[in-house]
Amino acid sequence: MPLYECVLVARSDITQQQVDSLADGIAAQLEGDGSQVRKREYWGLRSLAYRIKKNRKGHYLLLGLDARPPAIQEMERQLRLNEDVLRFMTTRVDEIEEAPSVILSRKSDDRERDRGFRGPKPAGRFESGRRRGADEREEFRARTDREEFADGLREARGGEE
Repeated sequence: MPLYECVLVARSDITQQQVDSLADGIAAQLEGDGSQVRKREYWGLRSLAYRIKKNRKGHYLLLGLDARPPAIQEMERQLRLNEDVLRFMTTRVDEIEEAPSVILSRKSDDRERDRGFRGPKPAGRFESGRRRGADEREEFRARTDREEFADGLREARGGEE
Protein backbone atom coordinates (compact mmCIF):
# COMPACT_ATOMS: atom_id res chain seq x y z
CA MET A 1 0.00 0.00 0.00
CA PRO A 2 1.18 3.57 -0.59
CA LEU A 3 2.44 5.65 2.31
CA TYR A 4 1.11 9.13 3.15
CA GLU A 5 1.74 11.89 5.65
CA CYS A 6 -1.13 14.09 6.73
CA VAL A 7 -0.66 17.30 8.69
CA LEU A 8 -3.80 18.88 10.05
CA VAL A 9 -4.48 22.08 11.96
CA ALA A 10 -7.38 22.11 14.40
CA ARG A 11 -9.02 25.14 16.04
CA SER A 12 -7.38 26.56 19.13
CA ASP A 13 -10.73 26.53 21.00
CA ILE A 14 -10.66 22.76 21.44
CA THR A 15 -8.52 20.92 23.98
CA GLN A 16 -5.65 18.54 23.34
CA GLN A 17 -7.88 15.64 24.38
CA GLN A 18 -10.37 16.61 21.68
CA VAL A 19 -7.55 16.69 19.12
CA ASP A 20 -6.53 13.21 20.28
CA SER A 21 -10.11 11.98 19.91
CA LEU A 22 -10.18 13.49 16.41
CA ALA A 23 -7.03 11.50 15.57
CA ASP A 24 -8.58 8.39 17.13
CA GLY A 25 -11.63 8.83 14.88
CA ILE A 26 -9.43 9.10 11.81
CA ALA A 27 -7.47 6.00 12.87
CA ALA A 28 -10.67 4.01 13.49
CA GLN A 29 -12.08 5.01 10.10
CA LEU A 30 -8.84 4.05 8.33
CA GLU A 31 -8.52 0.74 10.19
CA GLY A 32 -12.07 -0.08 9.12
CA ASP A 33 -10.89 0.25 5.51
CA GLY A 34 -7.93 -2.07 6.10
CA SER A 35 -5.36 0.73 6.49
CA GLN A 36 -3.25 1.73 9.46
CA VAL A 37 -1.76 4.76 11.16
CA ARG A 38 1.97 4.14 11.58
CA LYS A 39 2.99 7.44 13.12
CA ARG A 40 1.18 10.04 15.19
CA GLU A 41 2.75 13.23 16.51
CA TYR A 42 1.10 16.08 18.32
CA TRP A 43 3.11 19.26 17.65
CA GLY A 44 1.19 21.41 20.10
CA LEU A 45 -0.65 24.70 19.98
CA ARG A 46 1.28 26.92 17.57
CA SER A 47 0.79 30.33 16.00
CA LEU A 48 -0.57 30.42 12.47
CA ALA A 49 1.16 32.42 9.74
CA TYR A 50 -2.11 34.25 9.08
CA ARG A 51 -5.62 34.22 10.53
CA ILE A 52 -7.80 31.33 9.41
CA LYS A 53 -11.50 31.57 10.24
CA LYS A 54 -10.71 34.15 12.97
CA ASN A 55 -8.12 31.87 14.61
CA ARG A 56 -4.57 33.02 15.31
CA LYS A 57 -3.39 29.69 16.74
CA GLY A 58 -4.04 26.06 16.01
CA HIS A 59 -3.32 22.52 17.23
CA TYR A 60 -0.94 20.79 14.80
CA LEU A 61 -1.02 17.02 14.29
CA LEU A 62 1.06 14.79 11.99
CA LEU A 63 -0.17 11.37 10.91
CA GLY A 64 1.91 8.77 9.04
CA LEU A 65 -0.52 6.58 7.09
CA ASP A 66 -0.30 3.28 5.25
CA ALA A 67 -3.50 3.33 3.20
CA ARG A 68 -5.09 2.87 -0.20
CA PRO A 69 -6.10 5.99 -2.19
CA PRO A 70 -9.88 5.49 -1.70
CA ALA A 71 -9.39 5.38 2.08
CA ILE A 72 -7.37 8.62 1.90
CA GLN A 73 -10.09 10.27 -0.17
CA GLU A 74 -12.72 9.30 2.40
CA MET A 75 -10.51 10.55 5.25
CA GLU A 76 -10.06 13.91 3.49
CA ARG A 77 -13.81 14.14 2.90
CA GLN A 78 -14.42 13.58 6.62
CA LEU A 79 -11.81 16.21 7.51
CA ARG A 80 -13.48 18.75 5.19
CA LEU A 81 -16.80 18.17 6.97
CA ASN A 82 -15.34 18.52 10.46
CA GLU A 83 -15.71 22.09 11.76
CA ASP A 84 -12.81 21.73 14.19
CA VAL A 85 -10.28 21.20 11.36
CA LEU A 86 -9.01 24.47 9.89
CA ARG A 87 -6.59 23.05 7.30
CA PHE A 88 -5.07 19.74 6.32
CA MET A 89 -2.59 18.54 3.74
CA THR A 90 -1.93 14.97 2.71
CA THR A 91 1.16 14.06 0.70
CA ARG A 92 2.45 10.78 -0.61
CA VAL A 93 5.88 9.79 0.70
CA ASP A 94 8.36 7.02 -0.07
CA GLU A 95 8.81 6.06 3.57
CA ILE A 96 7.55 7.09 6.99
CA GLU A 97 10.43 8.02 9.26
CA GLU A 98 10.25 6.50 12.71
CA ALA A 99 12.42 9.26 14.21
CA PRO A 100 10.75 12.40 15.56
CA SER A 101 9.96 14.99 12.91
CA VAL A 102 11.98 18.15 12.42
CA ILE A 103 9.35 20.19 14.27
CA LEU A 104 9.58 18.06 17.42
CA SER A 105 13.37 17.88 17.35
CA ARG A 106 13.62 21.68 17.01
CA LYS A 107 11.17 22.07 19.89
CA SER A 108 13.36 19.92 22.17
CA ASP A 109 16.47 21.89 21.12
CA ASP A 110 14.76 25.13 22.18
CA ARG A 111 14.01 23.69 25.61
CA GLU A 112 17.63 22.65 26.11
CA ARG A 113 19.02 26.07 25.21
CA ASP A 114 19.79 28.36 28.15
CA ARG A 115 18.09 31.68 27.61
CA GLY A 116 19.29 33.33 30.81
CA PHE A 117 22.27 35.40 29.61
CA ARG A 118 21.77 37.28 26.35
CA GLY A 119 25.00 39.31 26.34
CA PRO A 120 25.94 42.73 27.61
CA LYS A 121 23.48 45.58 27.47
CA PRO A 122 24.10 48.27 24.86
CA ALA A 123 25.68 51.47 26.10
CA GLY A 124 23.57 54.56 26.65
CA ARG A 125 20.39 52.80 27.72
CA PHE A 126 18.52 52.65 30.98
CA GLU A 127 17.43 49.37 32.56
CA SER A 128 14.05 49.81 30.89
CA GLY A 129 15.68 49.91 27.45
CA ARG A 130 14.74 53.48 26.51
CA ARG A 131 17.41 55.88 25.38
CA ARG A 132 18.67 58.66 27.59
CA GLY A 133 17.52 62.16 26.82
CA ALA A 134 19.80 65.21 26.67
CA ASP A 135 19.00 66.31 30.24
CA GLU A 136 19.59 62.79 31.61
CA ARG A 137 23.24 62.57 30.54
CA GLU A 138 25.83 62.37 33.28
CA GLU A 139 27.38 65.77 32.46
CA PHE A 140 24.04 67.52 32.97
CA ARG A 141 23.33 65.57 36.15
CA ALA A 142 26.77 66.48 37.51
CA ARG A 143 26.19 70.18 36.73
CA THR A 144 22.78 70.12 38.45
CA ASP A 145 24.22 68.29 41.45
CA ARG A 146 27.03 70.87 41.64
CA GLU A 147 24.55 73.75 41.54
CA GLU A 148 22.41 72.14 44.24
CA PHE A 149 25.53 71.62 46.35
CA ALA A 150 26.52 75.28 45.92
CA ASP A 151 23.01 76.39 46.89
CA GLY A 152 23.20 74.22 50.01
CA LEU A 153 26.53 75.76 50.97
CA ARG A 154 25.16 79.30 50.54
CA GLU A 155 22.23 78.52 52.79
CA ALA A 156 24.54 76.99 55.39
CA ARG A 157 26.75 80.09 55.46
CA GLY A 158 23.76 82.30 55.94
CA GLY A 159 23.43 83.66 52.42
CA GLU A 160 27.02 84.89 52.11
CA GLU A 161 29.00 84.42 48.97
